[in-house]
Amino acid sequence: MSPERTAMTSVDRAWLRMDTAENPMMISGVLILEHPVPIKRLKRTLEERFLKFHRFRQRVVNKGDRAYWQDDPMFDLDNHLHCIALPGKAGKTELQALASDLNSTSLDFRRPLWQMHYIDNYHDGAALLVRIHHCIADGISLARVLMSLTDRTPEPKLERIAGMRKSATPGAGATSRLLHRLVDSGQTGWQQAKLFVSSVREEPNYPLKLATAAGGIAMDLIKLGFAPSEPDTSLKRQLVGRKKVGWAEPLVLTEVKQCAKILKGTVNDVLLCVATGALSRHFTEQQQPVPECGIRVAVPFNLRPLDQPIDSLGNQFGMVLVNLPIEVMDPIMCFRQVRENMNRLKRSYQAQVTYSLLDLFGRGPDILERRALDMLSNKASAVLTNVPGPRHPVYLAGSKLIQPMFWVPQSGNIGIGMSIFSYADTVQFGITIDKGIPAEPEAVMQHFKDSFQALYQAALTEEHSRDIRHAS
Repeated sequence: MSPERTAMTSVDRAWLRMDTAENPMMISGVLILEHPVPIKRLKRTLEERFLKFHRFRQRVVNKGDRAYWQDDPMFDLDNHLHCIALPGKAGKTELQALASDLNSTSLDFRRPLWQMHYIDNYHDGAALLVRIHHCIADGISLARVLMSLTDRTPEPKLERIAGMRKSATPGAGATSRLLHRLVDSGQTGWQQAKLFVSSVREEPNYPLKLATAAGGIAMDLIKLGFAPSEPDTSLKRQLVGRKKVGWAEPLVLTEVKQCAKILKGTVNDVLLCVATGALSRHFTEQQQPVPECGIRVAVPFNLRPLDQPIDSLGNQFGMVLVNLPIEVMDPIMCFRQVRENMNRLKRSYQAQVTYSLLDLFGRGPDILERRALDMLSNKASAVLTNVPGPRHPVYLAGSKLIQPMFWVPQSGNIGIGMSIFSYADTVQFGITIDKGIPAEPEAVMQHFKDSFQALYQAALTEEHSRDIRHAS
């Protein structure tokens, strides 16, 4: 094996094989900038901060049932960064149309699996549209990588890197890498053994707790396998592969936090409740019956510590199925149900179970993964992500980032992806919908805004009533 080629992990390989014509496995983003940026400076930023991750210089090579990362000998940044301009006095509608078109188009597997489009003539500024294949890394990691391109001030000190870090040591052969893996595995095994003995000494009932955890994992695996399929609604239709993308005007984060505090929940509980209300409004507007048992969404659950820097890419997350009680019309009652569902999931092992399943599927034959994927995708109507971003405004190549938005792909026969991204005291909400599903992004965006206002006003009313009761 060439020293520039490394084996793809089984989890990353699982995401690679999920790619279909209807659902390209791309994580995409739109970064709206206040002012245009010099292309030369943007390229320099990418060379210094983006390409330091050697994975972005490597393409996928398939050999039989195995997949590898191999250096692209013809790598050129110009093959991945494209400069275009919107026509005339283009606005949000034209940018959404362009994002929809690009998100419906697969990446070129002959090259490293990512592309960026610098889009000029968007209002008085510009936009950067990013597409990266899911097999490279998970959404949270890639969002952090993209945010690492930015600075706290418009004028950072950029220094060109003399040499890029590589994923494999130059000149290291297969034997050397095998020895490293054996040493690493031995050290890990010895550390785990010492940790187990230490835990038993400090806590005599530790083996019992370990056995209880194993039982919990087995039970969650059984529950996942026997969970009923999603109800037959307009959200579950034959996919056509054309995407419709949209994003809403941001919410004020302080209001979201105030709402969570009043209702004794988390910001995530509030946002999930708001998404529930938006989908409920969609069914009502379309005069469709609301499923009495609600619907489920697949929510990525990060397994990588957020306080650690990203030194390497790859997928380190599991999926949890969250029930959204769209049949509950009262905002407060809906919030309490969402909070209860989330608290129950936090005590489960579902994320670890799904991560292990992806690892297993990535090691097995393609047909096994396809069947398992079909089974799991039948248990959710949409994918919903919630990714934390910078708490302060940032600048990309000297231009202020006004609004960032990210989307993760949908797998199997799931045709809706909803994304929540917090940035600079705001909460961004976006959606991507397959054209085969009778729903319009702009309408859902308005439902999201209306749903939050209804919950926020209900929370303020409850706080006022609580104050009156305490005063009396």
